[in-house]
Amino acid sequence: MGRAGTGTRGAAVAVAVAGLLLLLLLAGAPPAAAGDGKKSDVRLVSEQFSQSPQKLSFYSWYGSARLFHFRVPPDTVLLRWLLQVSRGGGPACTDVEITVYFRYGAPPVINPLDTSFPANTSVQPSFLIKMLQSNASVNISHPAPGDWFVAAHLPPSSQKIEVKGFVPTCAYIFQPDMLVLRAVEVFILEPDVPLPQTLLSHPSYLKIFIPENTRELRLELQGCATNGSLGCPVRLTVGSATLPRNFQKVLTCVSPSWACHLLLPSPPWDRWLQVTARSLAGPHVSVAFRAVAALTACRPWTLNSQHLLPSGTNQSCNASAGLLPPSPGSRGLGRSSGLGSGPFCLMSYPVLREDMDVVSVRFRPVDRVSMLVQSAVPSVLRLHLNTGMDSGGSLTVSLQANQTAVTNNTLVVVCVNAASPFLSFNTSLNCTTAFFQGYPLSLSASSRQADLVIPYPETDNWYLSLQLVCPESPEECEQTSVLVETALYLVPCLNDCGPYGQCLLLRRHSYLYAGCSCKAGWRGWSCTDNSTAQTVAQQRVATLLLTLSNLMFLAPIAISVHRLLLVEASVYAYTMFFSTFYHACDQPGEAVLCILSYDTLQYCDFLGSGVSIWVTILCMARLKAALKHVLFLLGTLVFAMSLQLDRRGAWNMMGPCLFAFVVMVTMWVYRCGHRRQCYPTSWQRWGFFLLPGISMAAVAVAIYTSMMTSDNYYYTHSIWHMLLAGSAAFLLPPREEHTEPWACSQKLTCRYQICKSHREELYAVT
Repeated sequence: MGRAGTGTRGAAVAVAVAGLLLLLLLAGAPPAAAGDGKKSDVRLVSEQFSQSPQKLSFYSWYGSARLFHFRVPPDTVLLRWLLQVSRGGGPACTDVEITVYFRYGAPPVINPLDTSFPANTSVQPSFLIKMLQSNASVNISHPAPGDWFVAAHLPPSSQKIEVKGFVPTCAYIFQPDMLVLRAVEVFILEPDVPLPQTLLSHPSYLKIFIPENTRELRLELQGCATNGSLGCPVRLTVGSATLPRNFQKVLTCVSPSWACHLLLPSPPWDRWLQVTARSLAGPHVSVAFRAVAALTACRPWTLNSQHLLPSGTNQSCNASAGLLPPSPGSRGLGRSSGLGSGPFCLMSYPVLREDMDVVSVRFRPVDRVSMLVQSAVPSVLRLHLNTGMDSGGSLTVSLQANQTAVTNNTLVVVCVNAASPFLSFNTSLNCTTAFFQGYPLSLSASSRQADLVIPYPETDNWYLSLQLVCPESPEECEQTSVLVETALYLVPCLNDCGPYGQCLLLRRHSYLYAGCSCKAGWRGWSCTDNSTAQTVAQQRVATLLLTLSNLMFLAPIAISVHRLLLVEASVYAYTMFFSTFYHACDQPGEAVLCILSYDTLQYCDFLGSGVSIWVTILCMARLKAALKHVLFLLGTLVFAMSLQLDRRGAWNMMGPCLFAFVVMVTMWVYRCGHRRQCYPTSWQRWGFFLLPGISMAAVAVAIYTSMMTSDNYYYTHSIWHMLLAGSAAFLLPPREEHTEPWACSQKLTCRYQICKSHREELYAVT
């Protein structure tokens, strides 16, 4: 084991080194050892990150996917994932297709089973690759710094229920390594300050800080010159790459006759924005230019406590009193790089974040229930989902407008965006900011409520923007305002996965995320897809089949009592009782009855089944009473220990049963040799009892090990119950000769008699 692990690790290191060299080549920086006379770009440094490998599983629900969490450092210009898959388990294991997903900011939302999502859920298509047992790689230029997630799984699982130990165990081990090239020489682009740049064979890396409340960013190239002559063969890449969707902006400048600029509305707030300038001329052509960045800022009208609290005893109770900001027309609408001047661009509501549980948060406006929405400026709420632990749940947004405020000609338009709010309602309603496509909602007279569910929201500040618009008559909105009630939550699972699902918290190191495990044939992200769901009648029929089939154990119980096999009868009664109530508790849906905890019932059911087989075989061996009861007790203890080690291990049950079978065969062979005739001696015993019992047991084992599927489980497992009980009834040995049923000796063997004194309540031996 140690040698194999060392070899695997050595191969991984070799692959990582090769990947680092390839990163340098992809970045246009050949290594110095190549012997071509070129020097590597000293402005770039390489780093490697790795995580422990995980064993992949066949997909049945989100918990089947294995999640990996990486953190990309700032100023990364090139990212490369090395994906390694190894297989174990012997020659019987074949190559299978492995699906790998990538996403920035949150775990990928995947749907391999093509199930439906809940209503009002917005899901972006996932970025994925499919690979066999081999190495693969994924390259991303200018990746966004921060959290990146990789998820992998095997194909969807089959419906066949496989017994552990009877099928070959194939292990598919998956390990991703992250290699990055990070720039150590990055130029700071200050607003309104020209930054001279000269491009040769290597690109220039710039970045500009976008402060909060920035409305617009304008990037411009001035004074372009190529080898001293006019010309501007430069390509600017603005922003960082994200998956599954990429909103990077690319500006290609060719001719100096027109102004080369890029206008970005609502850039991401309070962060650095990456800019890469690359020459489109030859490798030995010098391109010089000046980069200029201009920021357009606006002042928010923040509703703080002094606006929310009444200022006097005669304060009006009108919800709109004192909340309207000054009219935007009262100030000049010019651009400004400072936040202390300029028009009001939004009405900001302070939001209280209330952490309720793991991945469970409630947002509400401070001291208010409703938001005031008007046509002058957007009303904005900021939701802090940037703790690093908020991306593992579902963001739910529920809005409801006042019934009397929204008329037929008015419309409340809503945008939900990450990184920066959408502010351009007057010119567009597509909710698109500089690097994010928002989620649009609307409230109208016909639809006064709107809901939105975003599974696994990206780690960032999210913004809810609302504004009142009048498409037909804009002047009608000037004196109108609407109160909108908000219900904003981050929940682990939507509606707690409903009545046919269970919300489970999953963990990858210290990162927590949630997923729904469905039952009763329900499927989907929140167990809302009923395309294969069982009806209530089907659930009840399944419960009755699995529970009432255990009544077949009444036959071996009655036979055991009749033949004075009281220990065996007790074991069969124990098995019948706990198997009945375990399957009554194991059923999904509404037909459920649990008298004890599920784990206790399952353990008792498995223990009773194994001990029933054990006592039946030993009873057939016809051992002496003392030895038989000792083996009964020892076998029960061994079963209890083995089930605690591995409850579903087939050989934990088959091992003791095979030992009992060897004991039985040994005793039968001994009697055959001692009596010099076959044992049992009666052909009627063989023809009418042993052969039917053995046949029923063989069919039961065949059904249990190879015929059960998720669809026919209710029928096949019920047949297993009946065959197991029937075989025990046939295989129990007959009563000893010359023994009357329930015959009791009145005297002890030593001719002592036990007497009882009813007066003194004492026992005496006379």
